[in-house]
Amino acid sequence: MNTLDYLVLLGVLTGIATYGMWRTRGGSTLRSYVHGASNTHWLTIGLSVMATQASAVTFLSTPGQGYESGLGFVQNYFGAPLALIIIAVVFLPIYRHLNVYTAYEYLGKRFDSKTRLLGAGLFLIQRSIGAGITIYAPAIVLSTVMGWRLDLTIICSGLLVVGYTVTGGSPAVNLTQKYQVGVIFIGMIAAFFVLLTKLPIGLGFTDALAVAGGFHKLEAVSFSLDPDKRYTVWTGLLGGMFLALSYFGTDQSQVQRYLAGASLRESRLGLMFNAIFKIPMQFFILLLGVLVFVLYQFERPPVFFNQTAWHQQVERDSTGKLRALEGTFNTAHAEKEQQLKAWLAARHAGNAAAAETARSAALAAHNRSEAARAETKTFLKTADPRIGGSDSDYVFITFILGYLPHGLIGLLVAAFFAATFSSKAGELNALGSTTTIDLYRHLIKRDASDAHYVLASKCFTAFWGLVAIAFALFATLSENLIQATNIIGSVFYGVVLGLFLVAFFLKKIGGTAVFWAAVIAQALVLVLYFTLSISYLWYNFIGPVLCITLSAIIQAFLPRKTSS
Repeated sequence: MNTLDYLVLLGVLTGIATYGMWRTRGGSTLRSYVHGASNTHWLTIGLSVMATQASAVTFLSTPGQGYESGLGFVQNYFGAPLALIIIAVVFLPIYRHLNVYTAYEYLGKRFDSKTRLLGAGLFLIQRSIGAGITIYAPAIVLSTVMGWRLDLTIICSGLLVVGYTVTGGSPAVNLTQKYQVGVIFIGMIAAFFVLLTKLPIGLGFTDALAVAGGFHKLEAVSFSLDPDKRYTVWTGLLGGMFLALSYFGTDQSQVQRYLAGASLRESRLGLMFNAIFKIPMQFFILLLGVLVFVLYQFERPPVFFNQTAWHQQVERDSTGKLRALEGTFNTAHAEKEQQLKAWLAARHAGNAAAAETARSAALAAHNRSEAARAETKTFLKTADPRIGGSDSDYVFITFILGYLPHGLIGLLVAAFFAATFSSKAGELNALGSTTTIDLYRHLIKRDASDAHYVLASKCFTAFWGLVAIAFALFATLSENLIQATNIIGSVFYGVVLGLFLVAFFLKKIGGTAVFWAAVIAQALVLVLYFTLSISYLWYNFIGPVLCITLSAIIQAFLPRKTSS
């Protein structure tokens, strides 16, 4: 990055944050601080919901997922539109009718105080971890690639977003998220078109897709019934639907966003905006990663994309093994490149036999290069476990720094931080409001003024911001970042969803039964996660099924209660 890039980066980030604080300055009631203005338009709601969900992990890590595994990850989102429709029809009218501040207030009204506190507590646990990952994810990648100090990157970016979130509350979050989403999509679309221009001369978009298809990167749908396979149509429709139901329907960081609608119609339209655009957005980001993969078939990629870690270990490798593996990788890659050119030439000439022969040879060379990469990853992880075995999170930023013009580099890096800020602001706003409404006001101080609760919410928001920063400073992740985020959600979300499904549909089950069912179900999910190797998406289905089934069993041994 040069001076122009840093000017763009600082100008975009500080400009949006300052504007948000200035526009939302002044006093506010508790309801406006928690939910935002009462006349919020559906498009603002839709963009806010999207921005809270799509963090920097989405835009930094998902292209790497596409580079490594192709389009198959998009199946993770197949159930999201169905979930959003269910939420708009069932969840949203109940929340608005009861005029609740948080989703967990509804659990208190339907069941009892302990169930409300359990739901709020599970949310606070998993969302505070998620907020830490939201900061850590881009910071670890960007600081490594840019040579920035990791701790300063985490602290500075964390404090900036804490500042405007505490100052303006939900109105500031909603306002800044609109502009942050704009920066994100301008940057990603610009990167897409620059990527197309960087493909070899004569390699059109159709040829690029043919190359990607030849390496099985365009297999977006799998009907496999193997439970160990992470991404299939079935895990996406079933596990993905339950994950989306849990996240969008019961996570306060999302509920708080769409309850800000001026009417039930505005809130529903905001949710439908996401139902329509969620899958295309994820598909586009994965396709971007697939096209980066195609580019690197004709440009020599590094054997390990985390080049900072690579160079550090090369200097310490007295055996010369890493350099030997790099040589093997480069030789195989050069052969693959030649065979790909022969394949495309035969394809254009209509010589199907020669094209298939060249494609098979290219795949064989690719397998040898991937074997060298895998051995390199294993060696590096053994030498320094902190490096981890995956470098996919570094793929997209490596492309950006190597191929984009200055100024646009600064804009893309600003887009990653803008995604961090938009997601983290929504999370902190929800953590602060949940702590205030479901813990502080409910248990400690019931009859204070609005001004007192607004001040308390600001203090709790700041507290959770500092907790997230502290978590990020000490975090280490072995998973690809986008997967790590979804894994944490899947382990906790299912049981919380079970609480709400019982509340909505099983009117004869009372608070004591559902409380103990949820506690047992959560313990069982944690045990299963650490002992089984099934796709984590299944826990979004297992969690609520366990909670509902155990609730019915426990209630059978208790006096029946009917909800009010």
